[in-house]
Amino acid sequence: MVANLATAGQPHWSSKAAFVLAAVGSAVGLGNLWRFPSEAGANGGGAFVLIYILCVALIGAPLLLAETLIGRHGQRSTVASAVLLARQSKASSAWAGLAVIGMIANYVILTFYSVVAGWVLYYVGTSGADVARTIMAGQPFAGAYSNLSVEEVRGQMPALFANPLQMSLTHLLFAAATTFVVARGVKGGIEVAATWLMPAFFVLLVAITIYAGISGDFAAAVAFLFTPDFSRALQPQVLNSALGQAFFSLSLGGGAMIAYGAYASRDTNLGQTSGFISAADTAVAIIAGLAIFPIVFSVGLTPDAGPTLMFQTLPAAFHSMPGGALVGLAFFLLALFAALTSSVSLLEISTAYFVERFKASRVVVASLLGASLFVIGMISVLSFNVWADHRPLAFLPGFENANWFDAFDGVTGKILLPLSGLITAVFIGWIADRKLVDGETGLGGGPLLPVWRFLIAWLCPIAVFLILLFGLFPQLIS
Repeated sequence: MVANLATAGQPHWSSKAAFVLAAVGSAVGLGNLWRFPSEAGANGGGAFVLIYILCVALIGAPLLLAETLIGRHGQRSTVASAVLLARQSKASSAWAGLAVIGMIANYVILTFYSVVAGWVLYYVGTSGADVARTIMAGQPFAGAYSNLSVEEVRGQMPALFANPLQMSLTHLLFAAATTFVVARGVKGGIEVAATWLMPAFFVLLVAITIYAGISGDFAAAVAFLFTPDFSRALQPQVLNSALGQAFFSLSLGGGAMIAYGAYASRDTNLGQTSGFISAADTAVAIIAGLAIFPIVFSVGLTPDAGPTLMFQTLPAAFHSMPGGALVGLAFFLLALFAALTSSVSLLEISTAYFVERFKASRVVVASLLGASLFVIGMISVLSFNVWADHRPLAFLPGFENANWFDAFDGVTGKILLPLSGLITAVFIGWIADRKLVDGETGLGGGPLLPVWRFLIAWLCPIAVFLILLFGLFPQLIS
């Protein structure tokens, strides 16, 4: 039944540029601004960056092409596109499980991603109020939160965690914004958001990087990010962290690129666009490092603060820097734009599926999914306060100390996404009809096609299997 679905009503991007902007927006998210700097800081800087770039080129980009070609070939929802390619390849429709697993994983991710994005929204609000205060005081170039001590600045995040009502409100606002964009459709919502938000994102990122280069310790940041300690590059922990960051930064394994590929026109060269999207995502991550670490080093803070780097270390750094209030607001607006373009792609996957499956109204489906993601996300909100002592998966190795938020993150990141990515690599590399697949890549008959064939069939499955293995059994690399 799925294979015979008509695609006449399938929406499409208005241009190749719109597709690229939307896809880059999907890939570029809090993983670039929050996860990449914290992972680089915790894993030795240059060694991590070197391995990360290699992983993007050899594993991330090939998988990205594999996912987009499934969508573009099927011109349907993620599940229907995977089913169609499987049937045309005379393979079992069970291979569409790659899309089902990815769709479930990404929806669960969205429920707690919205909570984290709510933290960003909170800091946008407090930074905005801080800028208004400095302007009214006649000190527009004052440091961030100059009316507070450094300890009080750092204490804002724990105070937010202890306030379930505040967290619920920011979570609700972000979930509503995501739902609104997706409900408006591909051209009227997702494309418009990407067309406006991504250029604004890049302008802010470049501006903050220039500021960091002038006001911060840019030389120390460059040395940290681009002087690899090759002894650390061979450490299993660094290798696995870089591999995982490359996989997750490009939104792989969850079906977002299958969904966006389905809206691409037949004349879009997927090989070229996949390469460009991978390069743009990597560039954003590295530039984010060049924006953040000069500021961190200039005030004598350490780069290995981990997840608190963005929400505690940076506000504390902005506190003692000239113009810190304005730069802090710009930074969190930057993060909010990145979070929204990514969350939209996460919600679009399940929205497109249910609209297609039940011939339902996009507005109704998006609204129902948006409401449920808010309700489920409340579990993550409460895991930081009311349910802080709950350990739902304590019976599983590696999850003994995980609260609800950590459990959602762990199950999706360590199990579901890598599993979906592994199935995708095996399906495209070994099962799907070779002629159909090769014709969708845009790589022609040149040398890149056999190279991609080798990577997707051999290197990608092995690498993604290692992400899955070490995620489940971290003691193997400890």
